[in-house]
Amino acid sequence: MAEIQLKSLAHSYSDMPESPDDYAIRQLDHVWHKGGAYALLGPSGCGKSTMLNIISGLVQPSEGDVLFDGKRVNELSPRDRNIAQVFQFPVIYDSMTVYDNLAFPLKNNKVPASKIKARVHEIAEVLEIEDKLYKKAKNLTADEKQKVSMGRGLVREDVSAILFDEPLTVIDPQLKWKLRRKLKQIHEQFDITMVYVTHDQLEASTFADKIAVMYGGQIVQFGTPTELFEQPNHTFVGFFIGSPGMNLIEVQRCPRGVCFGGTVVALEPWQVDILQRTKSTNLKIGIRPEFIEVSSVASDDTFEAEVLDVEDLGTYKIVTVQLDHERMKVRQSEDFAASIGSRVHLSFPRQWLKLYVDEFLVQEQQ
Repeated sequence: MAEIQLKSLAHSYSDMPESPDDYAIRQLDHVWHKGGAYALLGPSGCGKSTMLNIISGLVQPSEGDVLFDGKRVNELSPRDRNIAQVFQFPVIYDSMTVYDNLAFPLKNNKVPASKIKARVHEIAEVLEIEDKLYKKAKNLTADEKQKVSMGRGLVREDVSAILFDEPLTVIDPQLKWKLRRKLKQIHEQFDITMVYVTHDQLEASTFADKIAVMYGGQIVQFGTPTELFEQPNHTFVGFFIGSPGMNLIEVQRCPRGVCFGGTVVALEPWQVDILQRTKSTNLKIGIRPEFIEVSSVASDDTFEAEVLDVEDLGTYKIVTVQLDHERMKVRQSEDFAASIGSRVHLSFPRQWLKLYVDEFLVQEQQ
C-alpha cells in the first residue's frame, strides 16, 4: 500500500484551455494517506473519475504531479504503478471459471501455484463466493460478477492501492448495503489504501473514514461524515450532504448581523467583524433542517413563519415553511401537529447557523 499525493494537479481535455471552465480538474493539492479508506463524492461531471484515472495512470495530467510514497509516477504505466481498479461494470473473462479469473493477476506476476490457490480461496471466502469458484463467469448474476471483479483487485497482496469507480452501479439495491459492509470489512482485514468514487452520500459515509467532496473540479472539503454534516465548508457541501440538504439563504449586511426581506438575523460578534472586513456581496447563511427549533409561541429570538407543507416520512416529518419570501425545510418528530396554513415560530441556534462568503464557510480565527 502507498501514500498517494496529488501536487498542483490540474487536467483539461482541451488542447488549449483558456479559462478555469476548460478544466475537468482545477489545480489542487491532496493526500490519500497510507492504509486509509476514503470516498470521493460528488455529482456527475465534477471530475471524480478523471481524478481516479489520473491516479491509476489511465490519464496523464495536464499539470502537476502524482506521487506514490513521495516518488513521482507521472510517466509510469498503470501496471508499473501497481494499482488495482474496479470499474462501474464488471471486468472479468466470461469464458473462464471464477477461480481462473481470480488467479489471473497472480499468474501474470509469476506467483507459485500453491500460493495462488491459497490466496484465491482466501479472497473467495471473504467475498462469499467459494461455492462459485468452479463455475463459468458467464453464468453468474450481475452482483456475483462484480464480486469477482472486486476479487481480482483484492487478490494481489502487493498493490499500492485499490480504486473503486462507482462499483455498485449494477448491483441490486437490496445487495448494495451488504457489499459496502463487505468492502469495509475487507479494508479492516487487509489494511489496504482504498479510494471509493460515488455520487451517493450514503455509500460514501457507509464505506469511508474520510470523504473528499468534489465540486467543479475541486475538492471543496475533506473530512469525516460528521464534519461534512455539522461543519460544511462550502455551500455545495451543505446542499449535497443531508436529506434534505442545508437551507441556504442569500442575505445582505445589517447592523449586528444580516437580513433578507424584513427579517434580521443576529450573528456572533466575530462573524460581524469578518463581514465588516470583506467587500464581497455574495453572502449566504445556512442552517440544516435538523437544527431549526420550532415553537408554537413567540419569543425574543424567534421568527414567525407559515407552514406550507408537511411530508410524513413515518419516523419523522419534513415541514416546508415560508419566512418572509424564503422557503425552508425543517425536520420535526412524528408527533408534529401544525397544519398547512398555520403559523409557527422558528429559532436558529447560533452554533448551527453558518455564514458563507463567496460560497465558503466563515470560520472564527483562533
